[in-house]
Amino acid sequence: MAQVETIPVRAARYSEGVLPAESSGPQAALGREALVHADSLHSLARYLTGNAADAEDLVQETYARALRGADQFAPGTNLRAWLFRILRNTFVSAYRRRRNSPIVGGLDTVTPSIHASSEDAWLRGDAELDQLRGLVAGEIEAALMALGEEARMVILLDLEGLTEVEVAHVVGCAVGTVKSRLSRARAALRQRLRDYAT
Repeated sequence: MAQVETIPVRAARYSEGVLPAESSGPQAALGREALVHADSLHSLARYLTGNAADAEDLVQETYARALRGADQFAPGTNLRAWLFRILRNTFVSAYRRRRNSPIVGGLDTVTPSIHASSEDAWLRGDAELDQLRGLVAGEIEAALMALGEEARMVILLDLEGLTEVEVAHVVGCAVGTVKSRLSRARAALRQRLRDYAT
């Protein structure tokens, strides 16, 4: 029996707006390969933007820019780091535009509720545990969001499994700077979450 390759729902959603239905060639191949990283990109975008709607827009724009600049990608290098760098640059550009805009906020600035993952389905019947899980997740997210943009960026990229060299490439600074930012960001998180230390 032939194995069927499945694309995660989020990746399929982005592919609708990014890739033509039956495209081929190097740009389409890069696009299909880039869709594998949709969840990681969305996770980072969610923490940078603060809400799901803006995160969706940011990732969509990231994919669009990546495909337009596909000739700038060097095959054999780290595609994920390249996409993270595009996402970061897109976020910074949008932030600068918004900063100069007289309109702040809007109807889509409501923070979505946090739900338990499907892997924890066997614990869902316990209302107290669900309440505790939501409280802890909320405090961790609040601690992350309280960090500055640079600190939050290096923490999230580190959590995504990028090396310090790759993080330096994404952020556009020296490896030593990444190490010091990461150290300070971790210390700040430890301080904010000290009640959970054992």
